Amino acid sequence: MNPGDRVRVERADVTNEGVLMPSSTAEHLVIKLDGGYNVGVDREAASVDVLESDVHVVDDEPDPEAGDVSEITFDDDLPTISLISTGGTIASTVDYRTGAVTARFDAEDVLRAVPDLAGRANYRGRVVANILSENMDPAIWQDLAQAVHEEIAAGADGVVVMHGTDTMQYSAAALSFILETPVPIVLTGSQRSADRPSSDNVMNAVCAVEAAKSDCAEVLVCMHADESDDACALHRGTRVRKNHTSRRDAFETVGAKPLGEIDYETATEDGSDGAVADEAITLRREYASRGETLDIEPDLAADVELATFAPGMDPAAWEYLEDAAGVVVAGTGLGHVHTDLIPRIEALVDDGTPVVMTSQCLEGRVCDRVYDTGRDLLDAGVIEGGDMLPETAMVKLMWAVANADDVAGTMRTSLAGELTAESRPWR
Repeated sequence: MNPGDRVRVERADVTNEGVLMPSSTAEHLVIKLDGGYNVGVDREAASVDVLESDVHVVDDEPDPEAGDVSEITFDDDLPTISLISTGGTIASTVDYRTGAVTARFDAEDVLRAVPDLAGRANYRGRVVANILSENMDPAIWQDLAQAVHEEIAAGADGVVVMHGTDTMQYSAAALSFILETPVPIVLTGSQRSADRPSSDNVMNAVCAVEAAKSDCAEVLVCMHADESDDACALHRGTRVRKNHTSRRDAFETVGAKPLGEIDYETATEDGSDGAVADEAITLRREYASRGETLDIEPDLAADVELATFAPGMDPAAWEYLEDAAGVVVAGTGLGHVHTDLIPRIEALVDDGTPVVMTSQCLEGRVCDRVYDTGRDLLDAGVIEGGDMLPETAMVKLMWAVANADDVAGTMRTSLAGELTAESRPWR
């Protein structure tokens, strides 16, 4: 039997029929079921019958040592998009020995895995990391920002960063503060791996490339706009949050509708070229247009902490903050903590540690002038974080401590759309 054959596999009391796929190990069979899912089977424990040979042509994985690598052709009439991989589900495969999703592909492998990207742009591939995004850290943000800067300096007309979804909002914020960009920088990923029939990797990748060809020269997150396959939303990198663990439309812009969207049907029309982005994309608010200025300020104070207040917590729980370079507090409501915590915050400020107050609420802004606790916090030296998301505020404070002479003033000033002048209802 060979990959591409239709087979019946029996083991114990379970029978599966499907197409035999290439396997990462000699000890396991991989069967693609009719419903689209893949299943791994212990070869020794299974009985296999070939029902039909060569039902599908199935290529083996490329072997770089044998020179079997993804081929990228260049067309002078197409824009050049740099694909930067950091790992995550969009660049993952299933390890059938464990059933776990494992980051594995480099950027060029994504082109091979998503043939719909062909003909849309010229591509350059680059790997910054090959990790699941829970392992992301500020040092990798700096490496990523440097790689993006180098790609744009080398002539890329746009950048797509393939990233795990769990911490994508943090990386998007980091790039927003570290870089001043003349071209779009689009982060995308997938909630569901490529072996699942409901995978969102192809649509997200295609829409991200179209966004990277657009006029919107900002850091964006491009993910499913809803549960269907109609459009991808474009979220500003400093206002986006992952609000669901597994839905394909897990990402939302907090405080407003997304900055724009990509219509997938328009983006996938035959004869796709550089003009399709203009037809497929809708932008509903002001945005930074393409320009000439490229700049990078990569320094970050990594030892900034995000502390969440909870009722009844022991003030001693915040002792770890004493050596922090900065602290962002996610308080309740308008920006409150228990009265017993205020002396600890005041001591931090007196020692020169900037403390920024944000809210655990997803809508609205901090205002510590309404209640006595808020006024006491202001007297203690807390910096109001406006309507910044706590996660964004943490990344911004890392950047501000390392780069700004006036940290408090910088935190109160919108640098990349992270602050709005006033809270507005969803619209």
